[in-house]
Amino acid sequence: MQDNQTMNMNQSNKQTPYWLEKYSSAVTLGDMEIFVFPELLYALVLANIMSPRIWAWMEEDWAKKIQGKSSNRRVQRMKQYIMDAYDFNLDLDTWGLTTKAKEMERFASIIDPDILQRSNALFGYEGDKYYFDLDIRKHFGLDNYHDDIIPYWKTETVEAMDAFRNKEGYNMGAGECVSLSTLYAAALFIVGGVELEDILLLATPLHSQNFINMGEGVITNNRRIVTKKMWFNGSEITWKAQRAIRNEKITIVANNSGYIHTMYPDATIDPDSYKKNIEKLREYLTTKIDMEILSNFLRQHSDLQTCFQIRQDRHGGHRYIETEKVFAYEHGSSYRVNDNTRDKLLDEIDTYEFYAEPIQGRIVLNNFEDFFKQNPNLDLNEPKDLATLLDAFSCTNAKARNVGQRLVEFCHIDPRLPENRNFVPSPKIELKAEWGRERILEVLEGMRETHPVVDLAFYAYRDLNRTDWAPFVKAAIERNPVVIDALRKSSESDAVEKISSLKAGSIYDENRMAQPDEVWNFQRGDGAEKAFAIAALLKHRQPDRPVKLLFAGSKVSISWENQSRSLESTKNLQKELEL
Repeated sequence: MQDNQTMNMNQSNKQTPYWLEKYSSAVTLGDMEIFVFPELLYALVLANIMSPRIWAWMEEDWAKKIQGKSSNRRVQRMKQYIMDAYDFNLDLDTWGLTTKAKEMERFASIIDPDILQRSNALFGYEGDKYYFDLDIRKHFGLDNYHDDIIPYWKTETVEAMDAFRNKEGYNMGAGECVSLSTLYAAALFIVGGVELEDILLLATPLHSQNFINMGEGVITNNRRIVTKKMWFNGSEITWKAQRAIRNEKITIVANNSGYIHTMYPDATIDPDSYKKNIEKLREYLTTKIDMEILSNFLRQHSDLQTCFQIRQDRHGGHRYIETEKVFAYEHGSSYRVNDNTRDKLLDEIDTYEFYAEPIQGRIVLNNFEDFFKQNPNLDLNEPKDLATLLDAFSCTNAKARNVGQRLVEFCHIDPRLPENRNFVPSPKIELKAEWGRERILEVLEGMRETHPVVDLAFYAYRDLNRTDWAPFVKAAIERNPVVIDALRKSSESDAVEKISSLKAGSIYDENRMAQPDEVWNFQRGDGAEKAFAIAALLKHRQPDRPVKLLFAGSKVSISWENQSRSLESTKNLQKELEL
């Protein structure tokens, strides 16, 4: 940091344009910015690890009670805390809108626009047939806007997620999928006791989630945690959790050793770490086929339930019922089709629903119990085993002819990962949760000069006493449309007054700084933060006029033309800026 000197943002040549674009993106952390600069994904994880917020969870009773417990127990309890404390938010108005043309121009010198458009949802990508059918723009609420309009969808730090409690219409914290995945990654390390290397961040064009290499494997999906058993339970919520991996290419994979990206030829992730975790992910995404899995499959693919009937042995004879009726009764019962409670479930159904004879054209589901006992080790990679399974589904029912193949697809997902890359490994970021926050901060501070991801993390962390100011200022002036749009009908003097009169107090701890749209969204800010919000408004209305900012400890002043405003600050910053 260069204290007590003037920085002219229009003439500064201290850093290259690429550097400034990348490092200012670490401040705003938009989804499109993370896609273009994949180092930012893990930089946000580190910023959350550095934050005092998640470490404060360790002082709460629930966290104290799980210390010393198994990793699985800690992770499951942590999941419940996150579900209770945070909601999923993908509201278009939260961080405002921009245009494809503007962002394409911004990134034109960094990435091939055609590749960007084919790979990123915000620039035209609509995924495979599933997403074309879904109509992506309508799904995200963009159908009311011109085709060139896209959202910023900035990724929230844990502080911004917590601050949603102050926003009208919210009664808890909130964040979008990247925010939740990076929150989970940091919390898994701090609270869950999971090693950083075993936390794999997976980003697709439309979603972000984590794979955790513990036990049989775990996937975090927005607020939830999905074990392998849950992944194959056939429920609607699990089907939604599967959509991204099942239907999209994975564009970024990252952990503490680096990243691999679908667009870039070089990968910085450690190849051994990558191989180990991906092999575990593939195991997680594959299950053997047995009676339980078949029943789960039919629960998910309800259209195929009409191919089957269920037989119940009763009073020395047999009776039969349509499978779809039995699954319908599951909704109001604690019993299930797929386990040893099936007979109890059938006993709850009125007798008149059953038939005395087998239903013509339907496969008896019970027959597969003997089939799986006779074929306990089916390997679907073996053509002979696959043929044996498919033959078992032969039936006069036309639908039944593709049941076997769809069952195979249910039991195995082959993740579409970035193709072979030139591995140029970077040093691993080696941290231990037992070190505590202060020591981790010291270790990371010592790595900044040699590790670009760590350096970017400090910009995502937003402490202007530890970073160059230029990226923060660029982001504040250029990428905060919400406050500008909210005050567009106000006169300049009224707009300045409205910002100045917001509730005092930053959403960020210590000397860290909120961006203007965070100030406006959460209707509060330190004087230093309000000064930047005023500056963003003034520069938007008249880009060429000079605006001066003077940060002098507890006082911040902003002056333009023949006007000025003085504000109180607790950030203890020392700087003079001319914009």
